[in-house]
Amino acid sequence: MKMKLCSILTALSLIVGVRHAAAQGAQFFRISGPASTKITALRYDGTMVWSNAQPGATFMIQTTLRVPGGTNWVDYVQIPTTNAVNTNLLMAFNPPAGMVLIPAGSYTMGNSIGDGDITDAGTVGVYVSAFYMDSNSVTYGFWQSVYNWATNHGYTFDDAGLGKASNHPVQTVNWYDCVKWCNARSEMAGLTPCYYTGASQTTVYRTGDMGLSNSWVNWTVKGYRLPTEAEWEKAARGGLIGQRFPWGDIISESRASYDGNTAYTYDLGPNGYNPIGIFGAMPYTCPVGSFAPNGYGLYDMAGNIYDWCWDWYATPYAGGTDPRGPASGTTRTFRGGCWSLNANNDRTAARRNFAATTVGDGLGFRCVMSPSP
Repeated sequence: MKMKLCSILTALSLIVGVRHAAAQGAQFFRISGPASTKITALRYDGTMVWSNAQPGATFMIQTTLRVPGGTNWVDYVQIPTTNAVNTNLLMAFNPPAGMVLIPAGSYTMGNSIGDGDITDAGTVGVYVSAFYMDSNSVTYGFWQSVYNWATNHGYTFDDAGLGKASNHPVQTVNWYDCVKWCNARSEMAGLTPCYYTGASQTTVYRTGDMGLSNSWVNWTVKGYRLPTEAEWEKAARGGLIGQRFPWGDIISESRASYDGNTAYTYDLGPNGYNPIGIFGAMPYTCPVGSFAPNGYGLYDMAGNIYDWCWDWYATPYAGGTDPRGPASGTTRTFRGGCWSLNANNDRTAARRNFAATTVGDGLGFRCVMSPSP
């Protein structure tokens, strides 16, 4: 009880606003933890310096949009500490276009809520370094622009991709094509690609279907790539702990595009496909960004379209720092649910996997990028 009271008092005493934007106003942060800490600096690049931390302990940074009088404090990022003085990047004021910062921190990956039908996502502690992620799934219009550039610059693809409209997510793209598209996006922007045809990382991966391994990836360059499962799940949770969805434990069609089924106790429905997407013929995807974002500013992390991830599928999770899955396997993972499936697939801990050649009208992707080395 004494430790809990100390955490509450610390949280209430350390409040600071760091961001001002015309669309959002101010954003405020506070620190909760087992020791009384002190914020010593808040820099213009979005980093916060704080002292008096207890080495070996874990602190939670929380956020709200209004103070004083704000009561809606939510978890933002969990920080394990090794030093008394810490510097943490919380916000990016000038992220790459269309991307948001996912701050470095630890979280419990997997089925922390204990849903009995998720049997391949046992919980494990993970620390993920900071990265940027596309705020939306890759749209059909954006896919086409990079695809057209790529096919004129030595790239080949298995499928041309489909989309209901230019502002809907691209779908009917396999894993190999998504990886090559990431490389093409990097080269088109003048950035160093991440994926290569071997561990020597001398030849950029531009053609064919190759079983890439972790050592074939340059993880440190500022290029576009698919998220690892650990990155995707941390981003999807938006800083929340132990919740079923990116915003809480209950879902409804006001929050996401999926096939409602109120037989699930956590689905408020209504039953059937989301009406926003019901026009013309299937697929009934919605325009990207049709629903409120999660705590990190990411849209459609539950429903609408699945996101391909980097990892070969395996269980149990490896845990640790920046896990990237096994070196080899038979299927690749994808996460997030889609417009045509029930809410059980939209849960943040739910996993799916298919052969990397698989395509479907519920399967797309979004990119991530490492910060500048």
